[in-house]
Amino acid sequence: MSTDKASDRATAFHALHRADTALVLPNAWDVASALLVERAGAAAVATTSAGVAWSLGAPDGDALDRDRAVDVVARIASAVTVPVTADIESGFAPTADGVGDTVRQVVAAGAVGVNIEDGAGPGLRDTAEAAERIAAARAAAGDLFINARVDTYLRSVGEPAGRLAETLARAEAYLAAGANGVFVPGVVDQETIQALVAGIDAPLNVLAGPGAPSTGELSALGVARVSVGGVIALAAYTVADRVATELLTAGTYTSVGTTLGYGELNALLANS
Repeated sequence: MSTDKASDRATAFHALHRADTALVLPNAWDVASALLVERAGAAAVATTSAGVAWSLGAPDGDALDRDRAVDVVARIASAVTVPVTADIESGFAPTADGVGDTVRQVVAAGAVGVNIEDGAGPGLRDTAEAAERIAAARAAAGDLFINARVDTYLRSVGEPAGRLAETLARAEAYLAAGANGVFVPGVVDQETIQALVAGIDAPLNVLAGPGAPSTGELSALGVARVSVGGVIALAAYTVADRVATELLTAGTYTSVGTTLGYGELNALLANS
């Protein structure tokens, strides 16, 4: 991708977080899913670290090696015409300098945004350490949109009554370190979402799914970005599990249901 084209995509991606309605991102994990997301009308493509890892035979959670993850980003970015943002988990590196190296590789692969999470094992990294990793990412790529993920709610860290204050404190530190937006997965109640929108001086990303408000309702609450993580990949693998089980037990095929046409998907990939 040319430097000018990458710059244009980066500018467009930043602007999408300041629009009147929320940026909705159905997360993709390979070229085919990314092309389908783009065809459905998404203004950008976001990868899901879980889906990418599963598709490559690894569990989610910093288990996938960086080179394989970056390769998927490169394949997706070269196949679609919209901006691509990559979920790089906690940076695919044990140190802040390593996170900077990861970001340089992801940008070279064609991404204009990244998610960086502050989770580590079952808990969270120290706030200062997580902020240092974000600062390294910022130093590695000036116009990259850095979406700093705060996992206080997702990992149920600390007492429930203290999670909002901890989330807001971490968000402030990450923004000071160079993040452009804040991602708080694990929150679905409107009162908390409103408090996060009011307390974070940057675009807020929430994770949608069963039990969450609709994308329209989230947009009305002031949420700037809505993603779904690995849920689409999970749905695809659920179909594979059901069809295989039915085929090998009952010998029937009802679980397949209605699918995309073979020619339709083949043509989509052939034209990318």
